[in-house]
This record gives sequence, structure tokens and C-alpha cells, in this order.
Amino acid sequence: MTEFFGRSPGHEQLVYCTDEPSGLKAIIAISSTALGPALGGTRFHPYATEDDALADVLNLSTAMAYKAALAGLDLGGGKAVIIGDPDRDKTEALLRAYGRFVQSLGGRYITACDVGTYAPDMDVIARECDHVTGRTVENGGAGDSSILTAFGIFQGMRACAERRWGDPTLRGRRVGIAGVGKVGRHLVAHALEDGAEVVVTDVSEHAVEQVRRDHPEVDVLADPGALIGADIDLYSPCALGGALDDTTVPLLRASIVCGGANNQLAHRGIEKMLEDRGILYAPDYLVNAGGLIQVADELRGFDFERAKARAARIFDTTRKVLALAAEEGVPPVVAADRLAERRMAEVGRLRHLWLGH
Repeated sequence: MTEFFGRSPGHEQLVYCTDEPSGLKAIIAISSTALGPALGGTRFHPYATEDDALADVLNLSTAMAYKAALAGLDLGGGKAVIIGDPDRDKTEALLRAYGRFVQSLGGRYITACDVGTYAPDMDVIARECDHVTGRTVENGGAGDSSILTAFGIFQGMRACAERRWGDPTLRGRRVGIAGVGKVGRHLVAHALEDGAEVVVTDVSEHAVEQVRRDHPEVDVLADPGALIGADIDLYSPCALGGALDDTTVPLLRASIVCGGANNQLAHRGIEKMLEDRGILYAPDYLVNAGGLIQVADELRGFDFERAKARAARIFDTTRKVLALAAEEGVPPVVAADRLAERRMAEVGRLRHLWLGH
């Protein structure tokens, strides 16, 4: 179970959703609505136990609250998990039953895509629910959210480069990207366009071949684990969580870690290990907020350029977090949490002011 660094474990609301005829078993967790309704995706996954599902949804919803706060959005943090195998158990009836549970929350929770769910699934859920984003383009949605996710991570990389090397560019640097699926593939293009050398790895040969086809100049490591100890300047984990642990951190040769994978730190204390080794770490929930920004923009009627402009601000927010971390002598994770908590407290307090309606 991933730990969050000094964060309160309290949640505003936890909802168990069961519909026996469709086979639906789901949990919705609302961490905070201090800044607005809780927005977060629905993960469809065959959890081994209900306790595993509960731990995941609690952690993910907390992270969403901090991610939205740092991104400057007027949204809270929420997440949902559906317990089951999406390839076997996902049906129209199940998704529509789930949509009715989301609708019953009256807008306190807004759902979107996550692992195991896709934009067409959101269209099905929306047949029973008004509080859905991440929909298909033909239904007014934003389309592929990995585009702005990668763009935001690249902005974080630029801010880290400025802090470490004095110039906000990757030109002449060697960047290692672990995981070149949707987000990683777009990130490769950004790094190359900025003048970096890129080396990639992925457990999927198909994903690697796609990158090779589009960018033949990219180097490939056949062993995904080898990238950790490779001669690179920046390591970007964009696959599974927990990539940074007691075994991998001592092997890192990169001086910056900045990637898109959620929950990259395996446990409390890894952030201090990185700090002690002089490795600059950009918190994942800070730099990978571009996807959240993209689907959140749907709530206003999606405009790509407007969403991209907001995602570009991840550069400034990352600079601010890294500067605060240096000023207060704390790891960037701690600084990021402090900024998020400050915004939730200061803006959330305003909700107590009566507006007369």
C-alpha cells in the first residue's frame, strides 16, 4: 500500500456500490471537496481482495486532491474502482448500473477514464449520469488525454533541468524513458524535439517498435531493468508505480527523476534517499496533471488550446515547488504537499462565507 507523505488519511465519503444482476462491485472514494467537486477516473481491475481495492481507491483519491490543488483547478479529489476483469466482466448493464451510483452522489463526484476504462465506456456511463468527463470526441469529449499528460511532464522536465543545470532545456542531455505506451511515446517526441538523446525500454515489444518506427534515432534497451543503472542524465518512469524503491534508488545514475507513472515512490523514506543521493525528484502528481487538466476542461466545453495553456503552467508550478524545497530544506514531495494543502485550506475556508443564495 503506497503511503502519502504526512497527509491526513481522512476521506469525506466512501461509497460501496453493488448491483448483483450486472455483477457490479465498486467503491467510490471522495477525499476532499474543499476546492470543488471531486474529479477522478474509474479504475476497472481484478483486485485479489476487497481490501486491496479499498487501499488503492483511498490512495488514488487522495493523490487526485493534491494533483488538482497543485494544478490550480477548482476541483477536489476522488477516485473509483470497479472490482473485476474488464475483458471479461465489463458490460453495458454493469457500466450503466455504475453510472446510476455516480449520479446518486449529486455531482459531488465526477468520473473519467483510468486503467481498464476508456472514452467509449464513459459514453455508456453518461447514459445514466450527468457527472462524466473523458468522453469521446463525437460526444463532446477531449479525446486522448495522454497528449497533454506528456506535454505537462515535459514542462516539469524543463523546470528540473533549469534547477539542476541552469537552463530549461534538455538539449545535449540523455533522457531515459521507461514505458513508451501512450504517454511515454508522446514524451519521446517532446524530448527529441528539444534536442535530447533518448533511450527507451518497455515490456511491450509492440510499443517499442512503434517508437522505433516513428523515431529511428532512439536507442532501445531490451532489459527494462537496465535503464535504472544506465548512463543517463534524466530518468523518466512512465509505466508502473513503485519504480523507485530501496533496490533501484542506489543504482540510479541519473541526476533527475521526472516521469508520468503514478505513485513512483514505493514507500515513505524513498524521497529522502533520493535527496541524500543528490537526485532531483519531481513529484509525479505535480508533473503528470496534464491529463486531469484536459478532462477537467470538458466541464466548460472542451477547448484544446485553452487546456494546453493551463498544462503549460506545470513548468511554473514545478519551478515554485523546487524553489520552496530548496528554501525550506525539504524534499520536493514535502514542498508540493505543503503548497497543495495551503491552497485547499485557504480557498476551502471561503466556502464558509454565505453568498445569500
